[in-house]
Amino acid sequence: MDRLAYYAVTLFESVLGVVGIRTFYDQPRYAVVERLDRGVEIRAYEARVAVETDARGQGGGQGDGEAFGRLFRYITGANRAGDRIAMTAPVETGGRRIAMTVPVEQGAGGTMRFFLPHAVADAGAPEPTEAGVRLVRVPPERIAALRFSGRITPEARAEQERILTGVLASAGKATAAAPFFMGYDPPFAIPFLRRNEVAVRLGE
Repeated sequence: MDRLAYYAVTLFESVLGVVGIRTFYDQPRYAVVERLDRGVEIRAYEARVAVETDARGQGGGQGDGEAFGRLFRYITGANRAGDRIAMTAPVETGGRRIAMTVPVEQGAGGTMRFFLPHAVADAGAPEPTEAGVRLVRVPPERIAALRFSGRITPEARAEQERILTGVLASAGKATAAAPFFMGYDPPFAIPFLRRNEVAVRLGE
């Protein structure tokens, strides 16, 4: 896809995202294996590939602009093949992590991550050329997720994390790391149509 067409498609997808239409975004594959109280889902995710960078973890679920910019430059050509890669959903932003391979390495405020389209991951994702950006291969895993809409403020995210962790504790589910955020829409999407999720990786 040439540069002009790529940006035209990306802009078109962003415009659709304003009203909550996400049909064209490639998303990680998962199966819901259990449903708990308050709408909490236990999901079994397939293995996937992501590109990530350290983030300051500012704001609610938006992370920071510098981290987003580094990842966006990767998918628009800052990689060894010079490839332009389709945007996907969700964008994952995490808090401080423990040593795992899934969001890997530790950043002062956590990480921001874009998952790569299945076709790109299967063909072999190109290595990043910008410092601080890395590819991560995420093994199959179980994640508990709670979906909500509205504006993403620190208070809203904290409340949803409180609900999620409370439901999991009541159900006797052990967690493996701190909760993180998954955003499926652009920041300018209509709040009540947004798909926001707080999630946490589960232990064995």
